[in-house]
Amino acid sequence: RRSSGSEGDGVEIGEKSVFFIGSKNGGKTTIILRCLDRDEPPKPTLALEYTYGRRAKGHNTPKDIAHFWELGGGTSLLDLISIPITSDTLRTFSIVLVLDLSKPNDLWPTMENLLQATKLNVDKVIMKLGKKNSKAASEMRQKMWSNMQKDHPDRELIDPFPIPLVIIGSKYDIFQFTSKSEALLLKIRGVINQLAFGIDKSKSICVDQNKPLFITAGLDSLSQIGSPPLPDNDIGKLHARSPMELWKKVYEKLFPPKSINTLKDVRDPAQDPQYAESEVDEMRIQKDQELEQYKRSSSKSWKQIELDS
Repeated sequence: RRSSGSEGDGVEIGEKSVFFIGSKNGGKTTIILRCLDRDEPPKPTLALEYTYGRRAKGHNTPKDIAHFWELGGGTSLLDLISIPITSDTLRTFSIVLVLDLSKPNDLWPTMENLLQATKLNVDKVIMKLGKKNSKAASEMRQKMWSNMQKDHPDRELIDPFPIPLVIIGSKYDIFQFTSKSEALLLKIRGVINQLAFGIDKSKSICVDQNKPLFITAGLDSLSQIGSPPLPDNDIGKLHARSPMELWKKVYEKLFPPKSINTLKDVRDPAQDPQYAESEVDEMRIQKDQELEQYKRSSSKSWKQIELDS
């Protein structure tokens, strides 16, 4: 938070950061644009993009600021995750993981790779913060458990994510036909507003598997979720160290993951027509030709050396 006004009048402006990660072409940009009331067509996210929004909580109050980061490319750009996650932003930082329900074979590996990479970076920053400000790091670790009741039946089995995390299943209208797409977007917008500006916190819950699920952290349990949909004798053959691992094995039986290489975006952005710039492209062609010529001449000289020897 920071003070507003030239004379330090004591009015504070809130600043929060929300980082969108998830499936390639999964709808992250669309969600951000809707949250910011921007009526413009979404463009593909090339790498890591940034925008911001401002909103006042009441009349005659300064507007709070929300920083929106978005990682493009699905799981192909994991190295960029560390850029927005810093010790200065971490205490007001949230993650939104958007998973494309219309591509179930990619869903679990996308979730796993992105969450592992994000958690690794967050843990590093918390350790670094702990060396400078042990109290702040301790408060962050305690905050992880704030949404979990002390008598929750699964408390011993849970390893909470170190910062606020929202998981959104996108393209529900493709996954299961519904005429309520607009209502779902409004609900999502409410969740993001809560992360970004601390407003519109929803208390609703839906655990009916025939409808879009809406579950706040700490309000479900493994007993309510039930066992994976496999016969008991088949479940007994699966070796799993945790309920999450058991669900993963069952899920991957039904939706075998594609090779990890297929999750990487190998397309060269320089060849993408949406980023065309005639002068730059002409220079690129010239440099490519020079490089090819250099390769050929180098190849000849190396062959000559081999012949002479």
